[in-house]
Parts: sequence; C-alpha cells; structure tokens
Amino acid sequence: MLYYLIFPPAADQSTIGDGVMKIQALMVSDPITISAQASISEAIELMKINSIRHLPVVSEENLLKGFLTLADLKQGLIPSMLGDLNLQDLMIKEPIMVRPDDDVEIAAQLIYKHKIGGMPVVDNGQLVGIITATDILRTFIDMMGILTSTSRIDVAVGNQPGGLKKALQIVNDKGADIINVGMTADQTGQRVYYFRLAACKTANIKKALEKQGYEVLAALD
Repeated sequence: MLYYLIFPPAADQSTIGDGVMKIQALMVSDPITISAQASISEAIELMKINSIRHLPVVSEENLLKGFLTLADLKQGLIPSMLGDLNLQDLMIKEPIMVRPDDDVEIAAQLIYKHKIGGMPVVDNGQLVGIITATDILRTFIDMMGILTSTSRIDVAVGNQPGGLKKALQIVNDKGADIINVGMTADQTGQRVYYFRLAACKTANIKKALEKQGYEVLAALD
C-alpha cells in the first residue's frame, strides 16, 4: 500500500493543526447562495452564470437552510413548470456538512462514502464556505506536483529508527526542494520512500545517499 506524507507549500498556520490540513484551507469562502423564496429557474440560472453545481440555501442572517445540486434542480424543472414543485421542495433540508476546523480527511471520507460532489461548511449554524470533491482533488494534484516538471528519488530505508529523518536531511543538504514524500512498506516493515522534488539533477543526491548506506532504487531527473 502507498502512503503519502504530504509536505504542503507555505500556508497560514491557522489552517494546519497537528500537521493536518484543515477544511478552512481548501473551502471556498463566501460562496454564492440563494434564498429559499427564489424560483427553481432562478437557481438554475445562477448556477449557469457562475459555472457551479452546488448552491447553499440561506436565510437573511446567512443561516444554512438547505443545499441544492444541479442534478436535483434539473429533475425538478419540468414539474415546477406545472406548479407542482418549488425550491424548498427540491433542496436537501438536512445536508451533510462539515466545520471549518475539521480535517480535510473528514470531508474526503464523507464525499466518498455518500457519493456526493460537495457540502456546505458551517460554523454555529452560519454558512462560512463550501468544499467540493474538485477542491480536494485540485489540492492533492498541487501537493503531488503531478502537473509540474519534477524529479524523483526512490530510496530503500529499511526499518531502522530515524532512517527517514536522516535521508531527508541528506536530500535537503544537497539543496533539493522536496514537494512530497511517499512510502510503501511490506509485512516485514521494510520501507521504500519516494521523494518527489522540484526539477533538479539527482546524481549528487543519489551519491550522497549511497555513501550513507542507503540503497537508491531510482533517480529520475
């Protein structure tokens, strides 16, 4: 199994607790909202103009009253034209929601478990943001450096105490900019670490690691 130990870019430390990124760091603050008294066609037009698929329904005091998705609105459009449905009939009245100081992992688990695209972020009943699967995926891609030119070094560390810390120090001492570190471990505890670096020459890093007894499995510029 592959585990990623994320080394995120510099960020407001209030959004990171115990080394874990909080929802506040990823959520869309001050999201576009709509009143429960608005029409279904107004909600659809608001989504279309702003290219969004989720719409919190709030009171005048910005208290969360419900949550709308584009799919739900489209399903209710024709019945609403016949006068059978209004916005309050279609909105999710008790949506799944999270708090701004919850771990991002919680939002990811809820989105995956309930097969939803996003959810409101609420603090004491007040809507403070919205977080979507796209927000989480975008952050993961940025942290992993997937869409940027990067280098990589794969190092067999074994299971000796302090092995990772020492390897990190060697890589840092050679001036490499570490984007993230991934790890696999077998049943015996033998570990291989995957260092993704900002694009650089890896020959000197490889040589320094091997000099300290590490087995370098791959060094990709």
